[in-house]
Amino acid sequence: VIFSHFSMDCFSNPITVSLLAGMGCGLCLGWVLRGRYLQVYKNSIPVTENGAGSETSIMRESGEFKMILVVRNDLKMGKGKVAAQCSHAAVSAYKQVLRRNPNLLKQWEYSGQPKVVVKAPDEDSLVELLTYAKQLGLTVSLIQDAGRTQIAPGSRTVLGIGPGPVALVDQVTGHLKLY
Repeated sequence: VIFSHFSMDCFSNPITVSLLAGMGCGLCLGWVLRGRYLQVYKNSIPVTENGAGSETSIMRESGEFKMILVVRNDLKMGKGKVAAQCSHAAVSAYKQVLRRNPNLLKQWEYSGQPKVVVKAPDEDSLVELLTYAKQLGLTVSLIQDAGRTQIAPGSRTVLGIGPGPVALVDQVTGHLKLY
């Protein structure tokens, strides 16, 4: 009885009804404009021909982006150590892309910020992947451990690649197995 009485009083006030109607219209308009803005934004990304920059023609074709974290398997790091090293690589890559290419970062964020963790057999493999990713113009973040816990100081533990276009990132890491 109290609730129904409160509801009736609340909706009989013209100010309240106007406020609720305005909020509802604003919410609907926001959803519509957001959808249009995202479509226009996706179609307006600058494209480079040589792929040396952080944006390529592949971005326009796929519209999907991801970050890959490559973990050295030979170090036999514990789960917590791997998680920490991957976090360092992800944050470092994020900061680089934020400075260098905020549009790419937005596209990755809109696609759900996908991150995949894979394994590489050793340090040499990590360095080869880093070199190839750089040649393709992808963001790279190589993490070296401080050596305070499980492994030797300066050990290269994780390579972050991207965020970047899925097709481009897969050229570098598509052959690696999931961690």
